[in-house]
Amino acid sequence: MTDTLDLARLRLSPGEGRRVELEVPIEAVRLGGDPYAVAPSPVPVRLDLSRTTGPGWALRLRFAATLAGPCMRCLEPAAPGFEVEAYEVSKPGSGEELRSPYVEAETLDLRAWGRDALALALPAAILCRTDCRGLCPDCGIDLNAAPPDHAHERAPDPRWAALRELRVEDPAA
Repeated sequence: MTDTLDLARLRLSPGEGRRVELEVPIEAVRLGGDPYAVAPSPVPVRLDLSRTTGPGWALRLRFAATLAGPCMRCLEPAAPGFEVEAYEVSKPGSGEELRSPYVEAETLDLRAWGRDALALALPAAILCRTDCRGLCPDCGIDLNAAPPDHAHERAPDPRWAALRELRVEDPAA
């Protein structure tokens, strides 16, 4: 298990590459104020790295993880799985766009990169299942467990309230 990897220790020549299997601790993710635990802990990752010409690295990180926490629609427990694949290039001296925030002085911060890569792979909402119907906005019942005919009488539109107060008299009377 490791948080960082000393890239210089690998002693790779320009153009040479290596695949490394590691276990990286990735902390819980907070979404909408709710914590979502990352499993397994630590997360097994595959790191493909190669030395570029001159000082620098081309890096690829891959792993699978599950987030466990409340469904964002119905609040029931959710545990969706995600496949994560992230790439980084770190070539010091070649401009800001080729400088990785995860590589500093030949040390790769795997914990930060894994956390950020997972966060970027997440959908807009964590759901217990893809067809989650959520909660009824009127009574709060879980619509996944409610009968298909669950409905409420709609309140009249308040914009028409003034028209309901009008009294029309019959001119023939």
